Amino acid sequence: MPAGRPVVCITQARINSTRLPAKVLLPIAGKPLLWWHLDRLKRACRVDRIVVATTGESAADAIAAIAEQAGVLVFRGSEDDVLDRFAGAAALAGAATVVRVTSDCPVIDPALIDRTIALFEDAGPDCHYASLDVGTFPRGLDCEVFSRRALDQARHEATAPDDREHVTPFIRRDVARYGARFLSTGPGGPVYRWCVDTQADFDLVSRIIGHFSTAGVDFSWTDIANLMRAHPEWAAINAHVMQKPSA
Repeated sequence: MPAGRPVVCITQARINSTRLPAKVLLPIAGKPLLWWHLDRLKRACRVDRIVVATTGESAADAIAAIAEQAGVLVFRGSEDDVLDRFAGAAALAGAATVVRVTSDCPVIDPALIDRTIALFEDAGPDCHYASLDVGTFPRGLDCEVFSRRALDQARHEATAPDDREHVTPFIRRDVARYGARFLSTGPGGPVYRWCVDTQADFDLVSRIIGHFSTAGVDFSWTDIANLMRAHPEWAAINAHVMQKPSA
């Protein structure tokens, strides 16, 4: 297998989300939110394997069941030490390169995942981290790519609670050490929010998925942006929601 392979996409999922509990199990167009998220991930051509990294409590059995039905691996680990959970999931799948996404993004764009992986691979051996620039893309498309080496270093060296909870702050703080690269759309354009933290977020993505699934068509993030421009009242549904801070 070539250097940097396999590329393993790890998505974190839990039941005890604070603002909208069990959000990944909520139904959208007849399927759980998590099903839509995994279906999008499976369309990424540069991803070799997918792992759902969830927690060990029995309440998370429903998450594991959806993942297994979707044909992806499941790793169960710490609820609070998400960094350790990611490292365990990477070891389970034998990852050389890790793609980090979160399961509250049911309209994540597989083509953008592929572009971020390509940015990481094309940057050469000195690059150990690449990310979608969340300052220029709508939220809900977030994607990070990093080497297994960087993940293992963070697992063994990071001690701050925020570093353990949010997985990549330890890596992102040291751009020089990890040769970070960022994929940007450039400035300008409306700010949209397509991740799910609240009921308003869920109401919006339900409309988006319902629109495209009824038409029976695949869709990209630019298709969603065009839909938002055509329906500004949709964008207003969750315009008041503030993104939770992460370190």
